[in-house]
Amino acid sequence: MEITRQKSSESSVSSRLFRGWKRQILLVSLFLTSLLLLGCDPTQPDKTHLQQILDRGELRVGTIYSSTTYLFGPNGPEGIDYELAKQLADYLGVELKMVPSYTIDDLFTQLNAGRVDILAAGLAVTDQRREFYSFSPAYQWISQKVVYKKGRKRPRNLGQLDGVIRVIANSSHAETLERFKTDYPNLDWEVTTEHDSEELMQKVLAGDIDFTIVDSSQLDLFRRYHTELSLAFTVVKEQPVAWLMQKGNNDALQAALIEFFGEMQSSGMIAQLEEKYFGHVGQFDYVDTRAFMRAVERKLPSIKPMFEQYAAELDWRLLAAQSYQESHWNPNARSHTGVRGLMMLTLNTAKQLKIENRLDPESSIRGGAIYLEQLLQRVPEKIAPHERIWFALAAYNVGMGHVIDAIKLTRARGKDPYSWTDVKTTLPLLRKKKWYKQTRYGYARGEEPVAYVDNIRRYYDALVYIEDKKAAADRLAQQKEKFKQLTAGIKEYDGDATDNKVAEKSAPEEQLKAVPER
Repeated sequence: MEITRQKSSESSVSSRLFRGWKRQILLVSLFLTSLLLLGCDPTQPDKTHLQQILDRGELRVGTIYSSTTYLFGPNGPEGIDYELAKQLADYLGVELKMVPSYTIDDLFTQLNAGRVDILAAGLAVTDQRREFYSFSPAYQWISQKVVYKKGRKRPRNLGQLDGVIRVIANSSHAETLERFKTDYPNLDWEVTTEHDSEELMQKVLAGDIDFTIVDSSQLDLFRRYHTELSLAFTVVKEQPVAWLMQKGNNDALQAALIEFFGEMQSSGMIAQLEEKYFGHVGQFDYVDTRAFMRAVERKLPSIKPMFEQYAAELDWRLLAAQSYQESHWNPNARSHTGVRGLMMLTLNTAKQLKIENRLDPESSIRGGAIYLEQLLQRVPEKIAPHERIWFALAAYNVGMGHVIDAIKLTRARGKDPYSWTDVKTTLPLLRKKKWYKQTRYGYARGEEPVAYVDNIRRYYDALVYIEDKKAAADRLAQQKEKFKQLTAGIKEYDGDATDNKVAEKSAPEEQLKAVPER
């Protein structure tokens, strides 16, 4: 492990967007920009970095493995930086090559050596980085948080840190501590190249270190299933996140990035990606999260097989998350409106689905799964596949009629009616006469389906994390068992071989002579 003690300052746009006439505009713009950069000498052989990318037909993007930037999910690569990078490659009309790193040091080594064109890794814009690199427009804003384990005394500023604080080497967090060293002369910290932010938060929970600094987006995601991690204070507020590239010969590429991010903002694509990855994790409820984690341990095991059995094309974990939101996995749950059971079915819905006993766990889960599938089929086809489920869940809560009303109102407001990001801001308006009088189905408590969907997404993400962690532990246990069996077999073989040698040594000389030579 490489840990250094620090005590003083040291060192969805269509893939055809740019095909055809728009690509021609880019090439003309690139040619004119190149002439300006080369002193208007068209015979100059040097090419801009952007022209090299276009000639190569490949955009090489350096990134880092992280739950917020780039990872392999059940359906392939995902992460906000990956999706934006894919959009940029389509925008330029080239192929995308992601080049992931495990450390920030390696990330910048790749860029400095010219092995990647840009870095898209959720990196904050800092003064120190500005000295050596150029930046794209910001696409996110984060804050830096000091965290500690619940139960110890909460520090209120850097001067009150009374234990080991460890951060990632060459990170924006390390730069922050360097900057505050003047204000807090006794500030002492460690840096590491061996761990990422999530691992450092795990070490805080394990008691191996006392504090670390993390970005707000990472903390929001992590605390969904690690409730004992507490926020001490914010050390840096509102810091932009952007992509990096080398300085020099990159003006054309930077100009293309400015145009690209401008289109991403105006089209609502960045807002949609933020909603997809972070829209449901803005608030943290310690009591609710703890209750959910206990329910996963105590209640879920007995009903999990039923979710798996009746989920059909759905992810059983999503169905289980919805059931927890509905009933907290209480088969006898009942609301003041008369809905009952694990999936809180209405009497009319139960009759339509031929569910005789809503309090029977298996019947309730089967009925809820069928009903959700029916709602999914009624969601407008123009809605993106990964967002259709949110519309269906909202309809499960408030009714499909009100969801369709919200879609129409979203269009009337000049926003995207097929984006959950925009529709979720319209649904609460169904409480206001100005808006619901324009609809077919009238008044509704529209903020409730928004909270309903957000909660399900949080529970679902937590279940995915827990189940993946269990699966990894099971695989490790199986590998250990196989290794144990293998080593036992080797020992048994060695034992037999040893016994044979002993027998040979003790055999009469004439018998040994009769044994043919090998």
